[in-house]
Order: sequence, then C-alpha cells, then structure tokens
Amino acid sequence: MKDIVSVIIADDHSMVREGLKQLIELEDWIRVVDQAANGLEVIEKAYNKNPDIILMDINMPVLNGIEAAKRLKRNACHSKIIMLTIHNEVEYLFETVEIGVDGYILKDSESEVLINAIKSVYNGKSYIQPNMAAQLVKRVNSIHGDFNGEDHNKKHLTKREIEVLKLITEGMLNKEIAQKLCISEKTVKNHVSNIFKKINVCDRTQAAVFAIKENIVNIN
Repeated sequence: MKDIVSVIIADDHSMVREGLKQLIELEDWIRVVDQAANGLEVIEKAYNKNPDIILMDINMPVLNGIEAAKRLKRNACHSKIIMLTIHNEVEYLFETVEIGVDGYILKDSESEVLINAIKSVYNGKSYIQPNMAAQLVKRVNSIHGDFNGEDHNKKHLTKREIEVLKLITEGMLNKEIAQKLCISEKTVKNHVSNIFKKINVCDRTQAAVFAIKENIVNIN
C-alpha cells in the first residue's frame, strides 16, 4: 500500500460527510481530498481529483449513487467505489455488483468494517459485508441455479474453525467472535488466518461465500 490513500466522500448530509472524514482520517494512511453532496457533483470531482476510493451514498439528490456509479464505471473512471448505505436489501446490493462497484457496506457498521473495506478495495479485492454476501449468493442461485464449483474438502477445517467461519458469515468482527466463543482476539485472528489458507481465500467476503456454497451455513 502506498503512503496515502485518497478518498472522496459523497453523501447529501454534511454532518455524515464530516463524521466519516473524521473517522477515516484517524488512520494516518487515509486522506479525504474532497466531498460531494450529489451524484453529479461526485462525478465531476472524481475526474478532477482522481481519488483512489469513492465512498458513495445511494440516496442522493440530482443523481443517486447507483446512477453516478454507473456513469463512472461506464466512462472507465479509475477510482474504486464503495457503496456506503442504509439499505440492506439484496436488490440494491445485486444491482451495484452488476455495475461493477468494488464494495458495499452499511452505514451502521463498526468503524473497523469501513477501514477494512477501504484497505481491501484499494488492494484490488472486492468487499461485501459477509452477512450481505449471504443474501447475494442466495439471489444469484435463484437466478442461475445452485453453484457447484470447485470441490473443497471442508473436513480439513477443525470444529472450532467451522464455528469461527459461521460467525464470519454472520458479519461478526474478530473481537465479537472472541466474546461469543470466550477466547482471545489473538486466537480468533489465528483461526481466521488458518481458515483463509485452508479454503484458499483472501478476505472475509470470500470466506463467507465459501461457507454458503459448501452448506456450512444455511441461508434459506
């Protein structure tokens, strides 16, 4: 990762923008280079400032976040886009994924989730909150049929690792998993690292999708 990751925040509420700015700039590697109050404004500023990341609200006046993202992606904007929204309906998520948006998280998420999303997306990964990923897989399966991909042997996972994986899929952070299982956060981190290696994934979203596809968790 380079020294500074540049971010534009697009939201029609100035207090939300300022709050997000203060929050993410607690990280010394993130800098907010501009803000926008509507979709047309963020498009203009994206091309002027060429930020690494755009945090995009869905509900904005003049042009909403989804339409703004469509235009940016259609015109090959190099900025990565993370939708930051109150909407946990799968239809919104499905539409943004089809556009090619790079991340999708909810506004009521822990600050750690937002920071992890920025870091993951900047590093070329997609980021969808694991509990939202479950809804996405279910929606895709309803259209295309159940996924029958590469055959993974989930027996390689220990009983504890399966417990941790299930909680990852529910969207829990490491500290929440530690509290739930009455173990240390360091132990959880070790379990998560081992899980990623065993199932050959790079992030929590991919781990959640694996768990759903392999019927480790039930999303019906």
